[in-house]
Amino acid sequence: MLAMRSLPLRRRLGVRMRSALAAGAVVAVASLLAGGVLLVTARGILLDNVATAATDRTEQVVAALGAGPAALAAALRPARPGHAEVQVLDPAGRVTGASYELAGAAPIAPLRPAAGARAWDTRHLPIGREPPFRILVTGVTTPDGTATVLVAESMETVADATEALIAALLVGMPLLAAVVGVATFLFVGRTLRPVEAMRRRAATITATNLDARLPVTPADDEIAALASTMNTMLDRIEAASAAQRRFVANASHELRSPLATIHANADLLAAAGQDDGPVRRIHRESTRMARLVDDLLLLARADDQGLRSRRDDVDLDDLVFAERERVGVEHPGLSVAGGVEPVRVVGDPDQLHRALRNLVDNAVRHARRAVTISLAAGDGYGEVVIGNDGPSIAAHDRERIFDRFVRLDDSRSRRAGGAGLGLPIARDLVAAHDGTLTVDDLADGAALRIRLPTDDR
Repeated sequence: MLAMRSLPLRRRLGVRMRSALAAGAVVAVASLLAGGVLLVTARGILLDNVATAATDRTEQVVAALGAGPAALAAALRPARPGHAEVQVLDPAGRVTGASYELAGAAPIAPLRPAAGARAWDTRHLPIGREPPFRILVTGVTTPDGTATVLVAESMETVADATEALIAALLVGMPLLAAVVGVATFLFVGRTLRPVEAMRRRAATITATNLDARLPVTPADDEIAALASTMNTMLDRIEAASAAQRRFVANASHELRSPLATIHANADLLAAAGQDDGPVRRIHRESTRMARLVDDLLLLARADDQGLRSRRDDVDLDDLVFAERERVGVEHPGLSVAGGVEPVRVVGDPDQLHRALRNLVDNAVRHARRAVTISLAAGDGYGEVVIGNDGPSIAAHDRERIFDRFVRLDDSRSRRAGGAGLGLPIARDLVAAHDGTLTVDDLADGAALRIRLPTDDR
């Protein structure tokens, strides 16, 4: 479940953002580890400095104990008041000497090591200083017994340095991670520019322009290798597509002659008085096969050379009236609705008539009782609406029906389904005239709408 929820997020973030976040996270973790090591190391060094200072001061005081009261008094005067304090205790534990800040104070540590031994303690001193002191307690042999020397070194420097390092880490680590993340975002974006150029070019490559190729960067890197590999793949696809188009064109061309012979023989049999059921079926099927061959040949030519259209003035209303009359003659049981306005366009009348016929045949095939064939003019366009009162077309099928050999009919019979080429050919023909072919809903059924630019636009 978690993976399913995170997948859309990863897709939304993209490679650039994921790389930037990953780089920022890595830098943040590395900075945290490095900062921790630095903090521990620096604190250890400062504590060693405090211990060294306390040891040196202890040696001075111990030496002064054997030199007399004057030397001891000099040794008790601290070089840094409030940071280094000293107490000297007699064998009974009474304070016999102390630095100025500890005058009259009780012993600052309870430890009493043996003569020649040392012990460490950490405590706050009663001198108004907040940071604790590191106290070195040393046992000293005197004529009266074992005296105790206590030297306290302030840990203020250690505390200040620790706070400064922590503050630097808290401020610097997010800033460094953000800088690295932004830099990674920009650098990855620059690195992916060739990939984006390849994506844009690949999005424009269709079956009609398989000769297009992806741009190859001059750098000898993985992206250039990817572009070269994909271009090699496009070479293979283009070669296979060209071979397929040649086969379809050659096969369609070769089939026209035998189909024409079959059709002519069927006409001869009908003329000879043998117009029975089998002859009519042969005539009907040969006509259907001839149309399918013509469609395949047209598609092969369109894929290979594109649709070449004449540029003549075409009265679109004449073509629409001709189709309305044909439906009335061939399908008298269907009613034809819709108004027709005079519209003139520039184009190839044969191609436009073929597009209209394909759409009308499709509407008739799915109609129950009525078809709609109308033509209207307005806003520099002529609009032809061809519909029927049959089943509507689902929204997710409104683009799929213009794919080749696609049929939405549940029945696969020849009578109901057709070959699935009429609508793709009609859209290609309309597109060759700078028009559009779309699917609309009617109150009862579905309709196909052609919009063609008029010469007065």
